[in-house]
Amino acid sequence: MEKRQLGNTGLHVYPITFGGNVFGWTIDEKKSFELLDAFTGRGFNFIDTADVYSRWKPGNQGGESEAILGNWMKKRGNRKDVIIATKVGSDMGQGKVDLSKKYIMKAVDASLKRLQTDYIDLYQSHWDDPTTPFEETLDAYADLIKSGKVRHIGASNLTADRLKEALQTAQQHGLPLYETFQPHYNLYERAAFEDGPEPVCLGNNLGVLNYYSLASGFLTGKYRSKDDLGKSPRGGGVEKYLDDRGFKILAALDEVAKTLNTTPATAALAWLIHRPSVTAPIVSATTIEQLESIMKAPDLPITAHEIELLTQESAW
Repeated sequence: MEKRQLGNTGLHVYPITFGGNVFGWTIDEKKSFELLDAFTGRGFNFIDTADVYSRWKPGNQGGESEAILGNWMKKRGNRKDVIIATKVGSDMGQGKVDLSKKYIMKAVDASLKRLQTDYIDLYQSHWDDPTTPFEETLDAYADLIKSGKVRHIGASNLTADRLKEALQTAQQHGLPLYETFQPHYNLYERAAFEDGPEPVCLGNNLGVLNYYSLASGFLTGKYRSKDDLGKSPRGGGVEKYLDDRGFKILAALDEVAKTLNTTPATAALAWLIHRPSVTAPIVSATTIEQLESIMKAPDLPITAHEIELLTQESAW
């Protein structure tokens, strides 16, 4: 397993990112610590979270994931050994997406406090905010980079045209460039990224950290009928994949998994890792068993033939 450079940054990461959306949502702090220990114990070093995780859970306010991650780093004394990515701009009670300079400067301090650190390795704009000019948002990031609170910046969920506009604005005004991009992308959800931002990412050497890498668990093979949807809190988001194309993809994953003596999840992640645009897919886990399946993906001896089979069978 080799580290990959994250876009044009000086950051080098192993090709799996632990998705921190589960911290404080489907797993508590104790379980989160157990999984983080197992993940970093195998050498992995990249963890992605957001200030809004997991505000959607009844009783939560947002910031729960960052707080758990901060507690873990403090107790383990390992801040310098891990690369932390978080996001800003989601609705944290202000009632809208907000990437204004005033909001970012306040939000970053709240994230730093929860994370119990004085710097964020990768700070990402979570959603597009068409009401705030890119120049204002990037100017805020310029100040944060200058002050040392942020090392690098990235974007998430932008269209190809908006991503190009953001990069052009940075170049025209001498402001920091987005160096990473975080799209919704997996074996099933291919069209929006491949027909949209992917060429922009490749053309500008942006590090791609795709989320929903296993399609909310569908690509693990756990959900094969509507009767399976109650197996987890995320099951409701899987029903849309239970169609002819979805079953075709599962069949191809089953075939590859059988050939390589692995799981469908490991095969699905290996396909992503071998995509030319992808740096480190974001994947969540709630059990050690799930995590083991995920951590095997970078070293899976998948062949060009097997990659092509998955590519063809998931065509849209």
